[in-house]
Amino acid sequence: MNAPSSREIAASPTSIISSIAKVASSVRFEDLPAAVIDESKRLVLDSIGCALAGATSDKGKAALAFSRQFGGLPEATIIGFGDKVSTLGAAFANAELINALDWDAVLVPGHVTPFALPAYLATGERRGATGKSLILANALAHEISHRLGKALRNQRQITDGTIQFPPVMGYSCSVIGGALGVAKVGNFPDELAAHSMAIAAHIAPGQVMTAWVKHAPSSTAKYLLAGWAAQASLTAPLLAELGHRGDLQLLDDEFGFWKYMGSDKWEPRLVTEDFGTHWHFQPEQIYKYYPHCRILHACIDGLIHIVESHNILPHEIESIHALFENHCLEPVWSNRTVDTQVDAQFSMAHGLSVAAHRICPGPEWQDYETILNPSVQALMSRITIGPHPDYVRALQEDHRSRLSRVEVKARGQTFIEERRYPKGSPSPQPDTVMTTDEMADKFRVGAQRILARHKIEPAIDAILELENVKNIADLMDLVRI
Repeated sequence: MNAPSSREIAASPTSIISSIAKVASSVRFEDLPAAVIDESKRLVLDSIGCALAGATSDKGKAALAFSRQFGGLPEATIIGFGDKVSTLGAAFANAELINALDWDAVLVPGHVTPFALPAYLATGERRGATGKSLILANALAHEISHRLGKALRNQRQITDGTIQFPPVMGYSCSVIGGALGVAKVGNFPDELAAHSMAIAAHIAPGQVMTAWVKHAPSSTAKYLLAGWAAQASLTAPLLAELGHRGDLQLLDDEFGFWKYMGSDKWEPRLVTEDFGTHWHFQPEQIYKYYPHCRILHACIDGLIHIVESHNILPHEIESIHALFENHCLEPVWSNRTVDTQVDAQFSMAHGLSVAAHRICPGPEWQDYETILNPSVQALMSRITIGPHPDYVRALQEDHRSRLSRVEVKARGQTFIEERRYPKGSPSPQPDTVMTTDEMADKFRVGAQRILARHKIEPAIDAILELENVKNIADLMDLVRI
């Protein structure tokens, strides 16, 4: 018997996956609210800027070498370096580049963009898709990934007055959103989109977040290897096109995705309710000012304010005491043995020391000259960390809260700053929101090490006017050497 064609594989009209696919297939660019269009473009701007910044990192160089090894048809571009490789190769490399410095955007379940965007960016370039289709795919991918993340157990759920890591958790649901993005940019009919997501749910990487948190020093694959996840986002829809059939019931019952991914919580209503008419990801989207784990950022904000306001030099600092969420006591974050760039991204003491040295946030934070700087290393020994006593209370009042306090002893005085919301967060305090102009400045910092100066401004303009880009390949020509 001949294998069934993709047209013969019908989606079950009753499954959650099928209903998501049906709605997503009907959504047009013209249906997107202006704020969602803007956020989708801002995510592309931020992510490509992070990828350019990651070009000189260890992970970035390894990703390039890995993708060059296997080459393939010259279908899609590696950001920054400009190599044309297979779609799978470009997805892998660009995902690793985006996540290389841990400077990329944050959204429940934790990170989404590096696991999703590279898959439909490469697909869009290969297929000659428009900027509008990329905006739409990006919005849908983030929306579904975010909804799935909220429906599953996540890292800031409060039990008995404390925040504890569940035995198993992670960001693998982003692969399902990524597959939907690929299906959308490829103009898949709803049945193929459904099977794309179902296969993605079947092959999604394991949930390694808790194991990663509990061990130090950190694996350089981090909480999820971005390149591998992006390839899963891409592989699933490619297989669906070839006639592979997914299990469309994987979000429906007690045997499904949530169970075999180790979650003790599953609220499917959060996935389907008002999908297509209300966008949840846009008001929750967070951007990073600093290339460091997000849980430290409010403390960094306060510390930089103190040292800049009083012109305090590192050697004048007697001690720094930082209080924030109790996750800071987990091994990956309390680690003080900093030998690699990934160690530097998660060591709380190292991040505070670099911030106290007033080094420009960006790739320089993770240069080995910075990581191994004797002054940076020496100050680490005078830094202590601990949980803020009111952190949980503030989180219960507002899920966006990240209440943090930093105390600096210098010149015989104690300087104290407290922050409830870190810079880059949507919050009731307008000054915490990262403006598009600030994101463009971040892009410039990230791009300057690899991109020719005359390309930087046209690249920013093209991304911020992405709806006018006729072919994604034209955009990729602007973000390569």
